[in-house]
This record gives sequence, structure tokens and C-alpha cells, in this order.
Amino acid sequence: MKRMFLAVGAVVLGISAGIAADDPIHARQELMKANGQAAKNVVAILKGQAPFKLATVQAALKTFIDTADKAPALFPPGSDKGKTHALPAIWTDKSDFEAHFAKLGADSKAALAKITDEASFKADFPPIFKDCGSCHQKYRAKEQ
Repeated sequence: MKRMFLAVGAVVLGISAGIAADDPIHARQELMKANGQAAKNVVAILKGQAPFKLATVQAALKTFIDTADKAPALFPPGSDKGKTHALPAIWTDKSDFEAHFAKLGADSKAALAKITDEASFKADFPPIFKDCGSCHQKYRAKEQ
């Protein structure tokens, strides 16, 4: 039974890697949708529209860490064509673009270690949104 689950998992990972390689625009959009959902859950807590749940906050941070690790590879040369909000600056200033993801990953890891309750969440989570915003401001076209 374990072998079957491992085999299925390997196939799913292989398919996911193939999709990312074949359609990086779709893969990065899916990654960013997951980020958006994670952010939405946390914003509700920050605004007092949802109760503080450490598990929700930790899940969001883990999503951001995952994105920071995977996203830079999903912007290969030539993936600026098609249905995308990615700005050309991504490819002309690739090192700065990748540095934004590195900062998001490092800040999210630090917050994951520091946030233990609602008070530390309110103090340590907002900089994560600044990381997201600074990257979107420079590298993402506004939707029209």
C-alpha cells in the first residue's frame, strides 16, 4: 500500500514538473493564486474578521516560503509572451526580481519561527505583505 502511494506521489510530482516546464505562465499563476488565498485568510485575521488561528498563519507562511522557492524558476526567458501580468523588468533585472523572492522566503521563515500568538502575529506578519507589495509594484502589471 505504501508503495502505491509513493508511486502515485512520484507520478503527480512528475506531471507537475512537466506542466511547469511546458507552461510556466500557468504554473506561476497557480502558485500566485495559492499565495492570494493564503493572504486572504491572514488579512481576515488582521482585520478582525476571523479569529486568530496559529495554524492558519503558519500555513500562509509555509505557502509564501514555497512560492519564494519555486517562483523564480517559473519566469524563464520567453515566458513574457501570452496571458500574463508579468512586466518586462522581470527579465531585464532578473537578479533584483529573484532577490525579492529571496527576501520573501527569508522573512517568511523568520516570521514562522517568531509568531506564536496573536500579538506576535500582528507585529511580525505585516512586513511579509510589504515584501509582496514591493515585488508587485515593480514587476506586475495592474489588471485592467
